[in-house]
Amino acid sequence: MERTGAQIVWESMLLEGIDVIFGHPGGAILPTYDALPQYPIRHILVRHEQCAAHMADGYARATGKVGACIATSGPGATNLITGLATAMMDSVPIVAVTGQVPTSMLGNDAFQETDVTGVSMPVTKHNYLVTDVKDLAEVMAEAFYVARTGRPGPVLVDICKDVQNDSTEFQYPEKLSRPGLHKMPEFNPADVSAAADLMNAANKPLFMVGHGVQMGGAEQELLALVEKADIPVVTTLLGLGAIPETHPLVLGMSGMHGEAATNHAVQECDVLIAVGMRFDDRVTGRLDEFAPRAKIVHFEMDPSEIGKNVSPDLAVLGDCKQTLGALVPQVENIRHPEWRGIIQGWQEETYRLDIADQEVDELIPPFVMRQLWHVTGGDSLIVTDVGQHQMWEAQYFTHERPRQLLTSGGLGTMGYGMPAAMGAKVGMPDELVWAVVGDGGFQMTLQELGTIAQEQIAVKIGIMNNGFLGMVRQWQQLFYDKRYAGTPILSPDYVKLADAYGIPALRVTSNDEVAGAIKQANEYDGPFLVEFRIKEEVNVYPMVPAGANVGQMIRRPEPAIVQGYSGVKPSW
Repeated sequence: MERTGAQIVWESMLLEGIDVIFGHPGGAILPTYDALPQYPIRHILVRHEQCAAHMADGYARATGKVGACIATSGPGATNLITGLATAMMDSVPIVAVTGQVPTSMLGNDAFQETDVTGVSMPVTKHNYLVTDVKDLAEVMAEAFYVARTGRPGPVLVDICKDVQNDSTEFQYPEKLSRPGLHKMPEFNPADVSAAADLMNAANKPLFMVGHGVQMGGAEQELLALVEKADIPVVTTLLGLGAIPETHPLVLGMSGMHGEAATNHAVQECDVLIAVGMRFDDRVTGRLDEFAPRAKIVHFEMDPSEIGKNVSPDLAVLGDCKQTLGALVPQVENIRHPEWRGIIQGWQEETYRLDIADQEVDELIPPFVMRQLWHVTGGDSLIVTDVGQHQMWEAQYFTHERPRQLLTSGGLGTMGYGMPAAMGAKVGMPDELVWAVVGDGGFQMTLQELGTIAQEQIAVKIGIMNNGFLGMVRQWQQLFYDKRYAGTPILSPDYVKLADAYGIPALRVTSNDEVAGAIKQANEYDGPFLVEFRIKEEVNVYPMVPAGANVGQMIRRPEPAIVQGYSGVKPSW
């Protein structure tokens, strides 16, 4: 059947299961927009293209599907770049379609022309410039194939305007074969057996779990291993939720702001089994002193990650669901009471220094996070921005299931939280979705309140307003002698701002208002904003300074105030 290039874009999207796309129109992509009403695909008009990529990212992380976004040429296309880089760092599958100037004008510095394939090359898994309509269907099919095959990632398809208008016979490839593309490697059974031998001989074994477990759907295999071999588990930030945090063997997040017990366990263990994680510097600290006593086993699907930062003693390549599944029958049913007793001692120290036992009268963000967990019953999908609140969420909201926490782990993109939460809510309309953001990051993308209002996307927004770019201020306090250059930030009246968009909102200034505000937001049938006016100078502890090993943490000071000023010991 004869189709225009514009029609081929949407026909391809439908065949790939796309029913929603986030975007912003412009001249070079107008033919494709003109064809859109012919197809049952929901278009969500964003206020800035960066947010279109973040929404597609949130949609993909929440649903496990490929997210899609669309923009015009030049500034529209380059505005996508931060969102694509965010997805690339965290291995999120997105297909981005951009318009380009006509083929006859390529290289002429035409109006709104940018070499977006060149610009996006370092931050996409692959990209394409389409200059012939006969290539378009195969390119679209390949784009989706690349985005979801092997280690997922973002793919960009740049289509010249005349290609969108041209016509050709539409034949969508039923099956693609791309031997040169990076597929999932087949695992070697001998490697799995060697890993089992190391685990069976260990006295202080430890699992370190990353995002790859959730991407591979290996949660059940991981849980079976942990319970059978009695091995404690620490996670990366993106690994939270891969195993229920209430499980007695789960210690929590490790790394720069990991709990002290988790970091001590990493430095003390004799076998470290890393699964689906890439040894990011926020996790390892100083590389030459990382896990110094451990034999390291790395389960990974991407060969390029093996030895990139940490050279393992044994690498097990392959789909982690398959490799962990093959490992289960080979590990012995062993108990490690001495090792778990050592860890328990570290945990008791952590509890003693917890801010929960030091202050109760002023509104502090850990209290808000804990209340969010209590009031929602832990049954909410949380999308955070980047900064202190992101770490407090990781520490004080207990994650019980995969894909419950969506956050920018690799790139650390401020402004990610609210648009990604919008994408997640669109993809998972029956989920309660909270965007937890700081006052700094929220102001980077708050224009999307207009999109929320127009599309009635029922996200709940919790702003942690402390009047600072909080995490940068914390670094200035600890390492720059409190010289707060550029970090105090003025906010608008968020309640009035939300009201201007027709979104109900509340301001919370005291502890006793927190639970009621969260409950009111949860029960409202639509978007809702809550501004929490939190104490200004609260720090995230522990903290591993740059250049230190993860055992060299700055700890919370010994509690001078065991109880709050009111004398009421907190029960949360």
